[in-house]
Amino acid sequence: MDDLINKYVPMTETAFLILSSLQEPKHGYLIMAYTKKVTHNRIVLANGTLYGTLSRMERDKLVTVQEDNQRKIYHLTELGNTILKIECRRIQELSHLIEEGR
Repeated sequence: MDDLINKYVPMTETAFLILSSLQEPKHGYLIMAYTKKVTHNRIVLANGTLYGTLSRMERDKLVTVQEDNQRKIYHLTELGNTILKIECRRIQELSHLIEEGR
């Protein structure tokens, strides 16, 4: 697991947004819509970026895929959730350091 943590942390913003969107299972279009919404249109995921990242995450067992009515539904795994939490703590620590420095 340490190898995967080192691979994903620090996490790209795209990977962070994708994993955070999967707190509830979603298909690709809903992941794109979530990302666009929470970033106020600052980040609009292209198909290649989204599905390339999801493919790597599936290979690394951060997400699983389920077919549903000809759509792929992506689910966050326990490992994916653990790595997301590690990244959240890292970001919180950085934010805390900035706040302390003021």
